[in-house]
Amino acid sequence: MLASDNREFGPVITADPQDITMAGLLGFLADHKDRPLVFFYEGRPVLPGYHVTEVKAGRFDALDCGGNPESWSEIFVQLWDVNEDRTHMPAGKFAAIIRKVTEHVGLGEAAKLTFEVSDGVRPMQLYRAALPRLTDGAVHVELAPRPASCKPRDRWLEEEKSAKACCGPSAGPRPCCG
Repeated sequence: MLASDNREFGPVITADPQDITMAGLLGFLADHKDRPLVFFYEGRPVLPGYHVTEVKAGRFDALDCGGNPESWSEIFVQLWDVNEDRTHMPAGKFAAIIRKVTEHVGLGEAAKLTFEVSDGVRPMQLYRAALPRLTDGAVHVELAPRPASCKPRDRWLEEEKSAKACCGPSAGPRPCCG
């Protein structure tokens, strides 16, 4: 990718530790493909007839608010939260839908995963997915609102946290930061 002055710069890849990747979700679902897949958001489960209305994938190149280059792959899964007199979708069917899209567009398994959820009346909202868990014979995936962030600030906070963890008392002859 070229900067505005035609210099090449490499992508900076940052990942939110709260996000599950597409590979993480599909890996879990592979072991539980016949179990119902139930998404939870805003304190309630999606209705049994929910529908995957769209899956889109893309590669993004951007500049953050500090002028730093960012690059990532992301998959957006659109869930229509409706009741169509069905049971919750089996985990294997959901995984097959996602795999079909990722194979078609050739995204790697480290792609960021974002859910767009609407009941068809309220506007779609963006969510990130937590690690799936088995509960009452079904696969449960908790969706939490995807917050905005300032990536330079987030990186600085992470560096500060790492420095404080490193610069504590050391049992050896030299401190780890010395």
